[in-house]
Amino acid sequence: MSSTPRRARTPRALLATAAVAVLTAGLAACGGDSLEKSGGGDGGSAKPGENALVIGSAGFTESRVLAEIYAGLLKDAGYSPTIKTTEARELYEPELEKGRIDVVPEYAATLAEFLNKKQNGKDAPAVASADADATVKALRKLAEPRGLKVLDPGRAVDQNAFAVTAEFAEKHQLKTLSDLGKSGQEVKLAAGDECPQRPFCQPGLEKTYGIRVTGIAPLEVGSVQAKQAVKDGKAQLLLTTTTDATLEQFGLVLLKDDKKLQNSDNVLPVVNAQKAGSQKVADALAKLTRVLTTEDLTELNKKVDAQRLKPADVAAQYLKEKGLLTK
Repeated sequence: MSSTPRRARTPRALLATAAVAVLTAGLAACGGDSLEKSGGGDGGSAKPGENALVIGSAGFTESRVLAEIYAGLLKDAGYSPTIKTTEARELYEPELEKGRIDVVPEYAATLAEFLNKKQNGKDAPAVASADADATVKALRKLAEPRGLKVLDPGRAVDQNAFAVTAEFAEKHQLKTLSDLGKSGQEVKLAAGDECPQRPFCQPGLEKTYGIRVTGIAPLEVGSVQAKQAVKDGKAQLLLTTTTDATLEQFGLVLLKDDKKLQNSDNVLPVVNAQKAGSQKVADALAKLTRVLTTEDLTELNKKVDAQRLKPADVAAQYLKEKGLLTK
């Protein structure tokens, strides 16, 4: 993000600063430093010593599940992990630099733009793009001077996406955003009120795809209210994310971003280089990176958001199903 709606990152390519509000809606900070600490993996607390590692979580479902998976992998590798949950990147990223948090599940484009604006000002030219390799390279250039090490990304991506009702898609033969543009259909877009000014929202849809946006229904990105508005025909297009787990409940389907309007927000671990920059940590987390897909993320979110399972239980089940643990 550049702008992100999976509830708590600084929004990904679209809502750069609004993402935090979108992704952390309803979360309460715990304690004076706005950090909530809990045991990782099996719920135990970290043991003092060189093997203790603190994993940061942004508090929204996806980040919480990923943090629990990281905890399971690191415990399996011989570490004693705990998880700290905080409301927003503005809070946990400085903690990562200071070594109070050691490991965080992150998003390439979103973090790249966050660090870019932090270093070069809010009007700095963008460094993230739809090119995953170039985005990660730019991120590493910004992260390394801050004592952060960016580990390799995988195939899993959580970035801005657009959805319509399955009925609307079938009626107009839509599978991609290009199809929507070529159809000539006018659409009202359920999105944040920043959408008309954000290059990855209304301007991008119009310029890149030729989509005829007639107006904005100013609703929280990916919210129940926004989805219901599209389901009810009060809007025709929804701004959400690629790992939205509840689209099916509203009869909605994603349209493929076939011209790559959105930046590459691949999931990857970012660590404090001094405290968690070892090859052992990298190897442990790479087990997840090699297998995790966007579809996996969506399913993990669904188990928490729709089926109401606990993130720790969902993480444990995933680790077992994928055979990622040695013990």
